[in-house]
Amino acid sequence: MNRRVAAALLAPLLALTGCTTGETDQTSASPAATGDSPFADCATLTAPPSAPPAGSSPAPSGPAAGPSSPAAVPGTSSDPAAALVPSSGRAAGSSPAASSGAGRELPDLSFVCLTGGTEVSLKAVRGPAVINLWASWCGPCRKELPAFQRLHERAAGQVHVIGVNTSDDRSRAISIGEDFGVTFPTLVDTDQQLQRALPPIAMPKTILVDAQGRIRHQDVSGALDDARLADLVRRHLDLDLPA
Repeated sequence: MNRRVAAALLAPLLALTGCTTGETDQTSASPAATGDSPFADCATLTAPPSAPPAGSSPAPSGPAAGPSSPAAVPGTSSDPAAALVPSSGRAAGSSPAASSGAGRELPDLSFVCLTGGTEVSLKAVRGPAVINLWASWCGPCRKELPAFQRLHERAAGQVHVIGVNTSDDRSRAISIGEDFGVTFPTLVDTDQQLQRALPPIAMPKTILVDAQGRIRHQDVSGALDDARLADLVRRHLDLDLPA
């Protein structure tokens, strides 16, 4: 009886705490079967963002006109995840010391794509890249996913936007992708290997990686909006994108 009561209370407790821990008992379905997934294939991640896909024609020269950004989703500065590390710079000029792991290379880990197929090594990922750790059971993750999708669309050819679905159920992750129109490539980390390799363990977590594969910044301040994402990319990857 006590175990059933505890299990019933666990899910709402995680929602209230802002998903600051990934230590949940999630059923992880195998991503081996591709099925009908809204997410892009991950094979493009091993080429620089400006490189055209294999077999495609080179993109025309000149800047591409990106779509206008919808209204920004407000950030959640009160999210408990912000207490894990200092704020990643809501005010200009904040110290880069808050970026845990800054200067390190991505860890030597490999993950399968949410669409299936062969594993992708993080060491083989060619930046610059914005990596977002998320899960369907994480409320702040769901809140910020549309902003990452808009970043994926307007930064195409300049920055890889990569999802890492963490400790989640594949069918629920695909359902979230369909509901929110998320199409950026997403890897599957069923047992939090990336979280453990790059502490602190927090959800959501965003990692900015430069063209040499070095981590420039980690953000665990809560759900990010369009303006905040554009600011992080500008300050840590030296790329000026429209908010």
